[in-house]
Amino acid sequence: MASFVIEGGHKLHGEITPQGAKNEVLEVLCATLLTREKVTISNIPNILDVNNLIQLLRDMGVKVSKTGIDTFSFQADEINLSYLECEEFLARCAKLRGSVMLVGPLLARFGQAMIAKPGGDKIGRRRLDTHFMGIQKLGAQFDYFPDYGVFRLSADHLKGASMLLDEASVTGTANIIMTAVLAEGTTTIYNAACEPYIQQLCRMLNSMGAQISGIASNLLTIEGVKELKGCTHRVLPDMIEVGSFIGMAAMTGSEITIKNVSYDNLGIIPDSFRRLGIRLEQRGDDIFVPAQEHYEIDSFIDGSIMSIADAPWPGLTPDLLSVMLVVATQAKGSVLIHQKMFESRLFFVDKLIDMGAQIILCDPHRAVVIGHDRNFPLRGGNMVSPDIRAGIALLIAALSAEGLSRIHNIEQIDRGYQNIEQRLTALGARITRIE
Repeated sequence: MASFVIEGGHKLHGEITPQGAKNEVLEVLCATLLTREKVTISNIPNILDVNNLIQLLRDMGVKVSKTGIDTFSFQADEINLSYLECEEFLARCAKLRGSVMLVGPLLARFGQAMIAKPGGDKIGRRRLDTHFMGIQKLGAQFDYFPDYGVFRLSADHLKGASMLLDEASVTGTANIIMTAVLAEGTTTIYNAACEPYIQQLCRMLNSMGAQISGIASNLLTIEGVKELKGCTHRVLPDMIEVGSFIGMAAMTGSEITIKNVSYDNLGIIPDSFRRLGIRLEQRGDDIFVPAQEHYEIDSFIDGSIMSIADAPWPGLTPDLLSVMLVVATQAKGSVLIHQKMFESRLFFVDKLIDMGAQIILCDPHRAVVIGHDRNFPLRGGNMVSPDIRAGIALLIAALSAEGLSRIHNIEQIDRGYQNIEQRLTALGARITRIE
């Protein structure tokens, strides 16, 4: 298990470019299974979850070639269907959350799919009902074997259907879209997730010959086609990295320029940080964060305490609440952080409390942060990263803290952030990786 040793208290300065969006990449990689032709994808981040999925595709029989520093081509013309039922395939799926999105493409193209209950972050229950209920409406038969944690789906003939999703699940919506593009007839998906990741998936599929309308709304209409062709696709910058760098600049009182952020696809993220008192400027497609010694949390118009909560797009992504919670610890004022979607994501706050933060964990979903206004800097600490987003939040806290901090289990951070210590060291951070 690797660790980071961080010497806190150093200001950062310079420019940093966000990697490609992890959540988008996991979707579009699975979509390469929908065609026999070559698909080329660029701006792919070199991170653990993505690399594991690429290797899994290779082992399934996909021809994978690296054609540039962040560009790969994929050709799924000789899939080994027998491998998809072996114990090795199921065991590897169980360790990778994104593997669940293999179901839709495999079922649509080959009429069968089997997958183990996927792994990922330990942030509470992440049910898959939306995926399978939607796919069943398209004509698939579904079986679950709880003793083995294995799902099996099959379909002789997929047919379009009208459906109202029980929740706006991003991965659920992606799975249903990828199933429906090759189904006969028309599919309508209401209460569909409409995050930029989903928009990008739909645009990529349309460039492959799919017929999807309603992109960027929560009502998608899909006219099924008989086959899809190859395409080229570029992944958006990772909005979670952009938000993480904004928070990092604020916590360390640093001046940072975040390059090529695709500002129009950030939604409410910049304004959410502004609500915490952080100044930031859009400069073309870059974000400039000036050095701030103090930042003050807004209150609502009636004077009541600010509340920041996650919500389906275009609401605030839940992946940034951990970062915003850490940033609030050194702001002036108080804020209620309401994590609605996952009941275990706030449990890392005990580590921040040990570092000197004033946080009241009300319940698994809500925490009140009383900002120090830098009057009481955080102290270095010894901690373990429980998941990707809490891991980067703890790293941000350690960069601002007095003294040395050690973060263990940084493989969790590696799952979502590419070469993070090298990129931050180039800005002036002092981080050492201990294998």
